[in-house]
Amino acid sequence: MTYKNEQNTNILYKGNKIDPNRVSDPEVMPLYLSTAHNVADLDDLQNTYDRKGYAYTRSHNANRDGIAELMTYLEQSENSVITNTGMSAISTTLLALLTSGDHVVADKTLYGESIDFLKTLSKYGILVDFVDITNLDEVASVINANTRILYTETVSNPMMTVANIKAIADLAHSHQSYLIVDNTFMTPVLFHALTDGADVVINSLTKFANGHGDVTLGSISAKAEIIEKIYNLQVLLGTTGDPFDSWLATRGIRTLDLRVKKQSSNALSLATFLENHQLISKVYYAGLKSHPQHDLAEAQFSNQYGGMLSFELKGDRQTINKFLQELNFTKYAMTLGGIRTTISHPVSSSHYDTPEEEKAKIGITDQLLRVSVGIEDEAD
Repeated sequence: MTYKNEQNTNILYKGNKIDPNRVSDPEVMPLYLSTAHNVADLDDLQNTYDRKGYAYTRSHNANRDGIAELMTYLEQSENSVITNTGMSAISTTLLALLTSGDHVVADKTLYGESIDFLKTLSKYGILVDFVDITNLDEVASVINANTRILYTETVSNPMMTVANIKAIADLAHSHQSYLIVDNTFMTPVLFHALTDGADVVINSLTKFANGHGDVTLGSISAKAEIIEKIYNLQVLLGTTGDPFDSWLATRGIRTLDLRVKKQSSNALSLATFLENHQLISKVYYAGLKSHPQHDLAEAQFSNQYGGMLSFELKGDRQTINKFLQELNFTKYAMTLGGIRTTISHPVSSSHYDTPEEEKAKIGITDQLLRVSVGIEDEAD
């Protein structure tokens, strides 16, 4: 490919290289969509490998590396990897750290598809016990010599139970096991699971971190030696994050602190209002004194409880439908963590495939609605 090098032309590229006289120090990180980067010869290729440079985007990409750096900083970690979804962050981590014969102890109130994936591990000779993670005696009772991982969410989806991360970490480490924490609901703005003893922290960047409802992405943060194991498998599985999504989420993270604190404030106001409403039978939000783990949450999260809550509406399916139809600002959406308040019905979405007896044990009823509180004016 050739270009005329005429004066006053608007040509950015000379040959296949960016002209340094035209492009320097952009305010916003450039977007690197290229599938591959050219090398001069075999020595240049080897040098690229040695310095973990850019050759093929499934292995390394500047936008993905940029958001990995951000998540490492935010989660106070040694290193991070970025995956193409929150679920791939979960699956890649578990597959990298487990082998046939291993045992996992997991919270029974996890996000429905996290539970579904954990159940599929039995096909590979990995056994999983689901427990009430808030009952440390119950957790301890199922740990055995083959237990390799304890798995929980900081605040569970959708029942809003709160895990005592320090206590569970101590329990895991006393049995030479890892503690993996999904910190999506609280984000690193409100809680640092690693500094409280967790070994791996996972975030669905699709949610609060990006915050604008236009990305699917996940992150895994941990010590460098753990991340190396996960990264090596990730490249083979092809679960690496997309460059454009990485660029968008980097933009979103710039306002994460502002958004999450506003969402937490709004959520507490909404939870307080709903708790005193005659049509609501129960509200699940750790910021309320009625919440069974309120004291733990107050100490663990320093008086900010996140933007997620659930409540039970009195009535039947027809009542719920009428309620959803009457909403003004808030609409039904099968996602969360965005700038706009959204609502969902766990029985019809996150726990659609969960057997009735399991939903009953968890406490998920047909009347339960989950709210992701946005950054709107509190009165709205």
